[in-house]
Amino acid sequence: MVAGVPPTGTCDLTTLGRRTGVARRVEVWYVVVDGRIVLTGTPGARGWLANLRGRPDAVLHLRRPDRDVAVRATEVTDPDERRRVAEEAWTLQPWYAEQPFTVDEWVVASPMVVLTPTGLSAARRVSR
Repeated sequence: MVAGVPPTGTCDLTTLGRRTGVARRVEVWYVVVDGRIVLTGTPGARGWLANLRGRPDAVLHLRRPDRDVAVRATEVTDPDERRRVAEEAWTLQPWYAEQPFTVDEWVVASPMVVLTPTGLSAARRVSR
């Protein structure tokens, strides 16, 4: 899934509402770590993360290359892995380091989700 994908940037993600089942499309930051796309961002609660916790299947809308990929989300919960992702994000995206948060705050409170392609049609995934 990461061939041709820049090491960091923004993409869109379509989730299904955990209560309503309504498709929600949002822009999110990602970073490629160990050949995996990891969604992340500044510390704080996110509706898209709450939706993925309730319904982990989603559609990732990449910009470069331009394609939609059906994915399954797995939240990064291991503290050592969260630290590795946060440090890699800070290395690849200087904007993160400019925010008023420490790496430790990122490790504790940032959303972090690994996306794995499912092989299902992206259109089918959103319409469930």
